[in-house]
Amino acid sequence: MAKDQAKEGEKRSPGNHWRENIEAITMAIVMAVMLKYFIVEAYKIPTGSMQPTLMGNDETDIKDRILVDKLSYHFREPERFEVTVFKYPLDLSKNFVKRMVGVGPEELKIMNGDLWNRPDGDSPWKVLRRPRPVQTEIWKALYPGEAGLEGWKATESARTWSVEGGEISARGSGSLRYPKSKSIDDNHRDGYPLSIRSLIGRNRHSGQHPVGDLRVSGEIEMLPGCERIVIDMREGNRQYHFILPGPAAAADATLRIEAEDTVRAMNTAMPTPLSIALDSNWRAEAGDSFEFGVQNMDDLLSLEIDGEILLELEIPTESNQSSAILLHVEGEGADLSDVMVYRDIYYRDDISRRPAEWIIPEDHYVMLGDNTQDSADSREWQLNCIQYPAEDGPIYRGNHRGQGENPRDVTGGPGGTEQWFRDEYGELHHWKKAQAKHVGFIPVSFVPRELITGRAVVVFWPIKPSFKLWRLAWIH
Repeated sequence: MAKDQAKEGEKRSPGNHWRENIEAITMAIVMAVMLKYFIVEAYKIPTGSMQPTLMGNDETDIKDRILVDKLSYHFREPERFEVTVFKYPLDLSKNFVKRMVGVGPEELKIMNGDLWNRPDGDSPWKVLRRPRPVQTEIWKALYPGEAGLEGWKATESARTWSVEGGEISARGSGSLRYPKSKSIDDNHRDGYPLSIRSLIGRNRHSGQHPVGDLRVSGEIEMLPGCERIVIDMREGNRQYHFILPGPAAAADATLRIEAEDTVRAMNTAMPTPLSIALDSNWRAEAGDSFEFGVQNMDDLLSLEIDGEILLELEIPTESNQSSAILLHVEGEGADLSDVMVYRDIYYRDDISRRPAEWIIPEDHYVMLGDNTQDSADSREWQLNCIQYPAEDGPIYRGNHRGQGENPRDVTGGPGGTEQWFRDEYGELHHWKKAQAKHVGFIPVSFVPRELITGRAVVVFWPIKPSFKLWRLAWIH
């Protein structure tokens, strides 16, 4: 009995409590480290290279915090179009976040603002079509007519319509055009939330390319005498008609997509019109409202009603990307609400002097930013090579950053200008500039498999009430 009491006293001694607390804290630290390095980790997005999917903006101090899944890639290979976290090949001390668009072994190129691939040099090039969840993520909202932005232009017959941003009350036949005159182009501010758009600074690459891949969506309620609503998309010499019959249409009317080239020459990619129609009658009912969405993306025309894709029509590629949207109402009229226009990413192929075309080896990947005008990615990565001492010293390689960022020259020293250079491992070196020699550049376009660390899965912060902004979303 006395021995049992003594043992019980030993269990409750202060020394044992300290040991238990230390063990618990140690296990918590180990679990936190395991969680961070092998399962999930939080990252802060510092730049706008992935806008609109991810935001990082100094003017508004909106910088997304994301959670990264570091476990999945231990059991499967990365997949095309995933938003991927990887060690930056030009500075391994940094992590980058980009969208994976090229998966070796294959050939990949940028043409007409789109991505194209083929498995080898003997196969025909095919445009890469992004899955629907990815499309939803990367459409850049244009907000026609909102907050001082350019709005719709009305034809003479539509001058009596009421048009305020995305709210359109059409009475009688007429048409609207967006934009009013020029083409829709790749404006740098497109896609930013309306509440902060005016605060975003200009980019020197903004508005240099027309964009032909567009989307229009909204809600429609047709009046009893409305015959039909037609949404036209212009792309170069092409016209794409999305036809929605109204209550006053013929009994056998139905949804249609029609595509034609107004030149119709035998040397065009589409010498004869193309069309597709629903295989059953479809007319809008008077007084009933429905959601619609029509789009041209990656050479595929789509028409959806209430979130369901009812028609799709493949079209040949068009090199002329000048574009516009026209909205036609025929008959008594209709009310349209929440009408939005979006444009696709226009992938630029003129960022560097190198051609935007790659032969990707197996287990290597090409990474591009969703904000193609402001992204350091596979299009321009290159190592800067400097030898020090200039005659017989080792060659140091590091990320080439222009505008005096890397290498960085510091003048005014007693021994002349000093040069500071960060190498590919993140280590900083310095020497007298006169004693070093630049020996060239090495293009580095690919991320090898061993440098990929995870997949971005969710944005969980920030919340900015002053901008009416709540950044909480799954990442696709």
